[in-house]
Amino acid sequence: MVDQLYAAVKARGTEGMAGIWTDEHQLIKAAHRLREAGFVKFDAITPFPLHEIDEAIGIPRSYIPWVTFVFGFVGLAFGLWFTWWTSAYNWPIIVGGKPMWSLPAFIPVVFECVILFAALSSVGALIFSAGLPKVDPPVIDPDLTSHKFALFVPHNDKGYDEAKIQQIFQDLGADEIKRTEF
Repeated sequence: MVDQLYAAVKARGTEGMAGIWTDEHQLIKAAHRLREAGFVKFDAITPFPLHEIDEAIGIPRSYIPWVTFVFGFVGLAFGLWFTWWTSAYNWPIIVGGKPMWSLPAFIPVVFECVILFAALSSVGALIFSAGLPKVDPPVIDPDLTSHKFALFVPHNDKGYDEAKIQQIFQDLGADEIKRTEF
C-alpha cells in the first residue's frame, strides 16, 4: 500500500540536456539564445527568482490571479447571501429597530469571506499548477539551490539535437553540461 502511494506521488523525470552556470546574466543570455534557436519546452532552475527569465523563456502570464478574482467574487456572493439568510430568513430578530438585513453591519463578515475564498483558491491553484506533491524529484545538481543556475532542455522539445544544444551551452560559457533527468 505504501509503495503504491509512493509511486503515485513520485516525480517522473524527463531525459534531456542541462547547462549549468554560476552567473545569472549568462543564464539569461542562454535562455534568449535557446528560444531564438526554436526551443519552447526548456526550463530554468535558479536558487532565487530572476524576473528577466520569464520573458527570456517565454512564460505566459499566470492564470492564478483570475482564479483569485473569480473565487473572491464567489466569496462576496456567499458572504452577502449568508448574512441575509442568517439574519433575515433563518433567524430573524429585530434588535433596536434595525432592519433585518443591514449591509454596513455585515461588511466585516462579507470582507472575510472574500479574503478566505480568494486566498484558499490561490493556494489550491498554485498547488495544482505546480503539480504538487512531488516526492523525491530528480536532482540535476545539488548546488542549484545555493549558487548555480541551470537551463534544462527536455528530449521531447521541438528540434532537440544534443550536439546543437551542447554547442549553444559551450558558446555561452556554461560551466558544466550534462545529459540528465529532470
